[in-house]
Amino acid sequence: MEYASLPPGQLTTSQAAMACGVKPDTIRDWVRRGVLKRAGGSPRRPIYRVDDILAAQQAPKPTRAGQRAQQ
Repeated sequence: MEYASLPPGQLTTSQAAMACGVKPDTIRDWVRRGVLKRAGGSPRRPIYRVDDILAAQQAPKPTRAGQRAQQ
C-alpha cells in the first residue's frame, strides 16, 4: 500500500528509485550505508526528501572490502 498523498517534495522508496533510475533495493542499501537518511514515515513505509535523494545519487558510495572497483 502506498501513501494516499505525501507532503510536497517527499517520495516513497519506489518513487525515489524511479527518480534515480535504480531499484528500490538500492535506495534501501543507501540508507543502510548511511548515504541517504529517511525523512519520516514508518519503518515499513519510509519517506525521503527529494533534495536528499538527489544528493545521495551524486554522493560517492562506500565500498565493501573485496568489492571490485567500477571501471
